[in-house]
Amino acid sequence: MAPAVVLAVGTPVGTVIENTATVTFDLAGSPVTLQTNTTIVTVVERIDVNVTVQSPQVLVAASDTNQALLFRVTNTGNGTETFQLAINSALGGDDFDPVPAVPPIYFDSDGSGDFNVGDVAYTPGTNDPVLAADATVDVFLINDIPGGVANGETGLSQLTATSATGTGAPGTEFTGQGDGGVDAIVGTSGGEDLDTGEYLVSDVQVIIVKAQAVADPFGGTQPIPGATITYTITVEVLGTGTATASAVRDLIPTYATYVPASITLNTVSLTDAIDADAGEIDTSGAPTIVVRLGDLTAVAGIQTVVFQVTID
Repeated sequence: MAPAVVLAVGTPVGTVIENTATVTFDLAGSPVTLQTNTTIVTVVERIDVNVTVQSPQVLVAASDTNQALLFRVTNTGNGTETFQLAINSALGGDDFDPVPAVPPIYFDSDGSGDFNVGDVAYTPGTNDPVLAADATVDVFLINDIPGGVANGETGLSQLTATSATGTGAPGTEFTGQGDGGVDAIVGTSGGEDLDTGEYLVSDVQVIIVKAQAVADPFGGTQPIPGATITYTITVEVLGTGTATASAVRDLIPTYATYVPASITLNTVSLTDAIDADAGEIDTSGAPTIVVRLGDLTAVAGIQTVVFQVTID
């Protein structure tokens, strides 16, 4: 997913705006310039926040534990602000309620986008994120999936980020509580925002992994111009269901050129043209590798797609 980037609003808090005017005229043939007094205003803090879910729909099975949804919290105000985080997994509009883990919120400490043992748990009031203007923090909501859920059912979980300074209708003022003791004013978000992620119960799960190997023209492995990168993509289906009409698509990266006739599927060479075999190089837009895997079940085993590019 590629959510729109939301940036901080306007001039930084504490900025001093000064203005002085002049008037010129002639007096008895001599030019005269007079200057007004200087007006000064200090920009106050605007409290705003944006929460966006980063995860696509997460596929789960009945009784799965520690299932993570990734969210991003952005300080869209113009000063440094502390935010309090909260989870809500008892929402309407879905088929089942995910069960929040204990603890239910973690920071993506290593920036990997994957929930792992190195991620730090969020403790309200202890490590509330403190964000400068435009700064972000990525957090996980962690839920368990109840037993007895059925294939195709969905469950929702919601993250809310709330300004520690305060919330309210846009324009609500908190006297002296902004950065450096200036006033703080609630912006259009009301000082609070939320977004919702979704779990989908599926009797099939697809695991896709990509690896690369570099070979330079001099027998080494340095990624210099003229070096070849061999990409290997593996696809594995787990569960009792079928991943219908499966296909791998991989955009040729910028600063690289596809090596003609380099696509293979399970070591079998595929042509670059759109024809009867499973692969092609799609040049209708940005050059993209396409390999159609068809209907896959766990019985099919690991599917391996390989292709090459050269560094321009």
